[in-house]
Amino acid sequence: MGFLADALSRVKPSATIAVTQKARELKAQGREIISLSVGEPDFDTPDHIKAAAIEAIRRGETKYGPVAGILPLREAIAKKFKRENGLDYKVSQCIVGTGGKQILFNALMASLNPGDEVIISAPYWVSYPEIVALCGGTAAIVETKAEDAYKLRPETLEKAINPRTKWVILNSPSNPSGAAYSRDELKALTDVLMRHPQVWALADDIYEHLIYGDFVHATPAQVEPGLHDRTLTMNGVSKAYAMTGWRIGYAAGPEKLIRAMDMIQGQQTSGACSIAQWAAVEALDGPQDFINESRKVFEGRRDLVVSMLNQAKYLSAHRPEGAFYVYPSCAEALGKISEGGRKIASDVDFVTALLEEQGVAVVQGSAFGMGPNFRVSYATSNEALAKACGKIQAFCAGLR
Repeated sequence: MGFLADALSRVKPSATIAVTQKARELKAQGREIISLSVGEPDFDTPDHIKAAAIEAIRRGETKYGPVAGILPLREAIAKKFKRENGLDYKVSQCIVGTGGKQILFNALMASLNPGDEVIISAPYWVSYPEIVALCGGTAAIVETKAEDAYKLRPETLEKAINPRTKWVILNSPSNPSGAAYSRDELKALTDVLMRHPQVWALADDIYEHLIYGDFVHATPAQVEPGLHDRTLTMNGVSKAYAMTGWRIGYAAGPEKLIRAMDMIQGQQTSGACSIAQWAAVEALDGPQDFINESRKVFEGRRDLVVSMLNQAKYLSAHRPEGAFYVYPSCAEALGKISEGGRKIASDVDFVTALLEEQGVAVVQGSAFGMGPNFRVSYATSNEALAKACGKIQAFCAGLR
């Protein structure tokens, strides 16, 4: 009998963290490395949010709080869902977790039994299938197509549903593709779910505010009220407010699910950090100017990166509607040899050679369940992006 749990054999390490670590190692050796692999805003947390945290410390808000989150934050969450999404939730239907990952983990831990399936469209955020596996479920991966802008089609969803299906995860805007579903596209998917009352929707809206041009965000329970009682809508302050390190995620949904998640969290971490929760209250209730300002910057960066990547030999990049990622295909580069003599047989070979020969860190598409692609995060300065994309162009030009 082995010491470690069998469940670990079903889980892979995070590829995004692995690439970031490799880039750090090369940088420590004195190499100039430009990292486009990290999924977090490069902006600092707004000052009024930091001030709220400092004031909370001074008031002595440093004790244990309710497992589900402090009341002012859950009230702010309920107001946010009403104000921005047209969704009505009571405070008792809202929960706060230590980041979005804990929200996902607790929801799936509370609902999955062995044999239950969770539909996940590829390319997907690397943690979705791993969390499903840790919670005893089975990830049912459904591939999307580049010509569909990496969005799940209703007929594909219909075909994937079977009696074992318990959840479908819908991430819009998406990590890693940046693709976002319009209201009509989302309605086509929710129409499918309305025909299958045993299937719940898990809406991951963490990139909700990072949308560009005239695009309007929509979420499943908003476009189809009939799904309200079997949808968990999750979000957080990490991306929109540049608060990744504060570790606050939140969700709202049917009270029976929220109570079950609360019970699990009570035996796991208890409540999230009290100071970070008070900062999140200010983020949701306070001035929202930061969102519009950062969105404009991100939109300019997106356009820069898409333009430069599409000028690179052998690459093709879709122009995403949201998030801060581009997901170019490197299919035409396969079979080539790099200037450093490395054969490019896969997207893993491509990103490895790019890092070692040009000092640019990106993440292979196969880590997100679909390649040959790679993910570029444009959550860094225009100067760094232009330099990195220039290096990517040079790397591709050197392939033979």
